[in-house]
Amino acid sequence: MDLFQSIFLGILQGLTEFLPISSSGHLLFVPAILGWEDPGAAFTAVIQLGTEAAVLIYFRQDLWNIARDWLLSLRRTEMRGELNPRMGWYLIIATIPISILGLAFQDQIETAARNLWLVGSMLIVFGLVLGRADAVGTHRREVGELSFRDGVIIGLAQSLALIPGVSRSGATISAGLFLGLNREAAARFAFLLAIPAVVLSGFYELYKLLSGKEHFDEPMVNIAIATLVAFVVGYAVIAWFLRYLTSHSMSVFVWYRLIVGAGILTLTAAGLISV
Repeated sequence: MDLFQSIFLGILQGLTEFLPISSSGHLLFVPAILGWEDPGAAFTAVIQLGTEAAVLIYFRQDLWNIARDWLLSLRRTEMRGELNPRMGWYLIIATIPISILGLAFQDQIETAARNLWLVGSMLIVFGLVLGRADAVGTHRREVGELSFRDGVIIGLAQSLALIPGVSRSGATISAGLFLGLNREAAARFAFLLAIPAVVLSGFYELYKLLSGKEHFDEPMVNIAIATLVAFVVGYAVIAWFLRYLTSHSMSVFVWYRLIVGAGILTLTAAGLISV
């Protein structure tokens, strides 16, 4: 993969990570359409660190308050019912399912799951799920009204994102909408929830690379540039998406998923693309 391709994939990662349209799916089928090699699950996991850095910086004050108050609540019992300590526990609890399943099915995620039939199907199926969630949700609850049960349900939904085409933000936003969260609150919690799992996954792939257990065909400088580009684009997308959700529905993303998913299945069936 040359520098141009790395930069292009960094832009693609930044554009799609936070929108409910599946960044991993796009990083699989777009190179296939362009006739490029599959960048691989490890490349995807590493450049995701760029978009997660964007979340860390964008929500830095929220994250600092959550971490500080959660630590204080460990010895100050009167704080445990407050929002920030509860959010800390919700983020921890909701990260457990995807961590366990990610390790258990690591080989399948890196091989069998990287399948265009699966990506196209999941884009369609979970596009319909997102549309249904947006239609039936009450859109009345705020993040501060989340419960322990909500955290578990949204955490289980996030684990579905191990399948390319599902979309981490799409699955968690859908779960939040089904639970009655308003669109902005569902997206905000989805972004915060992605941080632990994606950071752990990205650093795990970096560890395998640095320890010799994994290698990339791409020069490290290309990967670093792609990660930086993903950070810049991702930061802009977060700001835009949260503003967009204050006055728009999810319909444009639902239709996008249905059209792209159908296109992938058609091209794959015709033998025009493959991985």
